[in-house]
Amino acid sequence: MDDKWAFTADQTQPRLAAIDTASNTVKTWIPLDAPGYGSAATPDGRWLVIAIPAKNSVDVIDLQAMKVARAIPVCGNPQEVLVRPDGKAAYVSCMQSNQVAEIDLGLWTVKRLIETGKATDGLAGRRVSNRGR
Repeated sequence: MDDKWAFTADQTQPRLAAIDTASNTVKTWIPLDAPGYGSAATPDGRWLVIAIPAKNSVDVIDLQAMKVARAIPVCGNPQEVLVRPDGKAAYVSCMQSNQVAEIDLGLWTVKRLIETGKATDGLAGRRVSNRGR
């Protein structure tokens, strides 16, 4: 992402605020299928994937059109989203089903479900650099 936008989900209404970071104002509200939670953008800045816990799905926001392009069913009570640095997959933690859903971002489908411990919530990633080796 180019840091032009910041996003935050409204927890009282099913919508996402798109905040213009240059002016620190809400540029637009993006309607969602239900209130959203954790989200992550693809490295190319084209898509934002946001967990929709009440629907057991994620909404995929087209960041050029600023609207939901598709909804993808995942596992129970999705919480957080992590997009792989190569942009080919997203991982969604699902608290109720104790799983992480791996979404193929080329096909927009769940590729596999990864079993985890109880109450799967947060996800974290790190970039690995070979610079200086």
